[in-house]
Amino acid sequence: MQFPFTKFQGTGNDFVIIDNRLLTFPKEDTDLIEKICTRRFGIGADGLMLVEDAEGYDFRMVYYNADGRQSTMCGNGGRCIAAFSYLKEIAGKEGRFIAIDGPHDYCISPDGLVKLNMIDVDSYEQSGDDYILFTGSPHYVRFVEDLDRADMYEGGRVIRYSERFKAGGINVNFVEKNEEVCGLRTYERGVEDETYSCGTGTVAAALSIALKYNLQHGPVELNTKGGKLNVHFDREGDTFKNVWLEGPALKVAEGILDTEDFR
Repeated sequence: MQFPFTKFQGTGNDFVIIDNRLLTFPKEDTDLIEKICTRRFGIGADGLMLVEDAEGYDFRMVYYNADGRQSTMCGNGGRCIAAFSYLKEIAGKEGRFIAIDGPHDYCISPDGLVKLNMIDVDSYEQSGDDYILFTGSPHYVRFVEDLDRADMYEGGRVIRYSERFKAGGINVNFVEKNEEVCGLRTYERGVEDETYSCGTGTVAAALSIALKYNLQHGPVELNTKGGKLNVHFDREGDTFKNVWLEGPALKVAEGILDTEDFR
């Protein structure tokens, strides 16, 4: 079968997106999705997303990691699928979609930045100087002094495959706090390597910065490997509301995907 696809990237976090409102894509075929996402041998992406109909919403976002498995919320993916849906006239510049973690509002500014409303965060765990939060996906945040020298692959794997987290997995974020722009690097489960950016990880890092340095409001600007993202929020004690992730979401390519090419 053949399917039109569009590839988007949000600060280097890249996705294959398919309009599946007719429900014809074989989304239970995890091997197929993994092959599509495999770099050099497939289209190559950090994940694959499907746009489907959902009553009461502009659309439904269905997200798969690069390993072919359906996963929890992806913030940059949510921004990219909003931009895709506007491009394909599925939804407008402002809208609301449903994802695995609930509804998300979005808006697209005249300069192309996409702002996505994330879930409220009302709990966290502190392990020494590290933070563990759920921002749509589970995240572990560690503050470091020299981000450029951090061993992301080995350092991320040690935490992700530790006894506590190895079954379900956790995304691991390393943050360097500066006076103006904070640096962030992320090891993502499912991809099982460092990615150029992670939306829910950026939110987790920003909220951890707020907890560590007692910030009451955003925005917090984070410089990821793929570009800058802003996180807006209002804090009430240890609860974060009105959380918005803001950054670019750009089309990379379009084409026709033939599933027979991946058998």
